[in-house]
Amino acid sequence: MGSILGTLFRISTWGESHGPAVGVTVDGCPPGIEIAPGEIQAELDRRKPGQSSLSSSRREADRVEILSGVFEGVTTGTPIALMVRNADARPEAYDHLRDLYRPSHADYTYRAKYGIRDWRGGGRASARETVARVAAGAIARKLLRETEGVELIAYVRRVQEIEANVDARSVTREIVDRSPVRCPDEKAAERMMQRIQEVKQRGDSVGGVVEMVGRGVPAGLGDPVFDRIEADLAKAMLSLPATKGFEIGSGFGGTLLTGSQHNDAFYRDETGRVRTRTNRSGGVQGGITNGEDIVLRVAFKPTATVFVPQETVTVQGEPTELKAKGRHDPCVLPRAVPIVEAMAALVIADHWLLQRALRSAQGEGRS
Repeated sequence: MGSILGTLFRISTWGESHGPAVGVTVDGCPPGIEIAPGEIQAELDRRKPGQSSLSSSRREADRVEILSGVFEGVTTGTPIALMVRNADARPEAYDHLRDLYRPSHADYTYRAKYGIRDWRGGGRASARETVARVAAGAIARKLLRETEGVELIAYVRRVQEIEANVDARSVTREIVDRSPVRCPDEKAAERMMQRIQEVKQRGDSVGGVVEMVGRGVPAGLGDPVFDRIEADLAKAMLSLPATKGFEIGSGFGGTLLTGSQHNDAFYRDETGRVRTRTNRSGGVQGGITNGEDIVLRVAFKPTATVFVPQETVTVQGEPTELKAKGRHDPCVLPRAVPIVEAMAALVIADHWLLQRALRSAQGEGRS
């Protein structure tokens, strides 16, 4: 069940990095949602490799094929099958990894679990699998935008110690996508790109933090105790390759405050809506959305494949040295931005459908 996510809006992903294709089945999407292949393709284009010198040189058009569930441009309510063929797969480039374990990769752990592993670029452990998540996330995003006007915008907040100065309340996707590193702070973006190029030239890699803001998310989404929406968001984000940390709202920084400093005071705005004057809760209180912006951050470690010689062992346990080859991102963050948005869209869409089902059941109970 490890490749399935969601309760009502459910996805099941499949495929390997250097297999024929990767894809996803989306189940539970309501009928009547307009979906054009170009809308899905636009999101995949933001994720695909080869966009700039900051990313992998693998050349993939990532052309999506809609195999089912959409008729005459609208969803039918039946399972939606999406497929992207691997055009630039080079499994032979990984032949030297057949009998050894790459440091900080899933080679050893996959073998420990299954007794077998796909050494062609990591198989399911490869970030190539996230193509399916982004394709499915484009449908979830469209559902949320059409029904609630939800807007999800992620951006690179930090590369190593280089921190961007960003106001999550006003950042736009257009500003984010102006820079190859997808950081809306121009000065910080220049320093980030320079840092990534420097470590790339040394054959090394760097990590950092992606921040995301979700605007227009209605109050009432989430379910105590174990299905708190921030818990599901954390699971979704930490299921991404190379992730090592998750924060929402004030996150770990909130531990430095007192309760009176941290609390978000309530007031009623000019439209009569109940609001909070601050948003240290990050849009979630008691595991349920409060109608304020959802603000979260995801930490990504440095890319595990580096071209610096590293100590390792063979599958027989014999010591050896790894000299990596292939095409890899020196920093995953720029391409992680649309993936973080997609995972947030999938979780929020699922909770939106769950809330709609609850309200419908309550209405039937009163009738």
